[in-house]
Amino acid sequence: MTLKDKRVIIIGGSTGIGLATAKTAIEQGASVVIAGRSLEKLEKAKAEINSDALQVIQVDNKNEEALKAFFEKVGHFDHLFTPGAAYVLGPITAESDIAESSFNGKFWPQYYAAKHAVPYISQSGSIVLMSGAAGQRPIPGAASYAACNGAIESLGKALAIELAPVRVNVVAPGTIRTEKERTEAYEAYKGMCLLKRVGDVEDVAHSVVYLMTNRYTTGSTLFPDGGYVLS
Repeated sequence: MTLKDKRVIIIGGSTGIGLATAKTAIEQGASVVIAGRSLEKLEKAKAEINSDALQVIQVDNKNEEALKAFFEKVGHFDHLFTPGAAYVLGPITAESDIAESSFNGKFWPQYYAAKHAVPYISQSGSIVLMSGAAGQRPIPGAASYAACNGAIESLGKALAIELAPVRVNVVAPGTIRTEKERTEAYEAYKGMCLLKRVGDVEDVAHSVVYLMTNRYTTGSTLFPDGGYVLS
């Protein structure tokens, strides 16, 4: 149960959780394609990983036609992970563009990535979507964000049924320490979860690779959140 000789696609793989997953997959012997909107970040990731097993492709994951063309270019592969997202948070009284940003920047990009991956993914392969622990334990002032994460978890279950035997699962992290400077949020999260620490990108990458390689897991949501949803 490893990724040796498998082909892995990560849309949103130039930084953070996606980049950590790319590194882990390559360490296990996979060839990896990472895609993202920023060519600068993609080139930086390519230099950092520095492996012939890595390919980078620029794509706007908020554009359905761009995603369709991307998968046509990539061709056949084994596993897909879709952590790429861009959104802003706001309360129920926020303007519509804020309310819709979570779905436009996180839900629909993953929905359409899965849609256009279908003709090319191995029947023994998998899709790992990414939601967030706030779907189960919402934070104040982010109603649409919580709803979006819940929708992604439901999408994972629906696709597990529709696309079987392709396996579809969801990873739902808590607050994870990335390249972004969020000291106040990190400190606050320590008091919100059972393990009293912020997660690392490697914690989530490990969870994603598990979902890719465990051949008997589908329709599940995994919470690498330090116990946030239980505390």
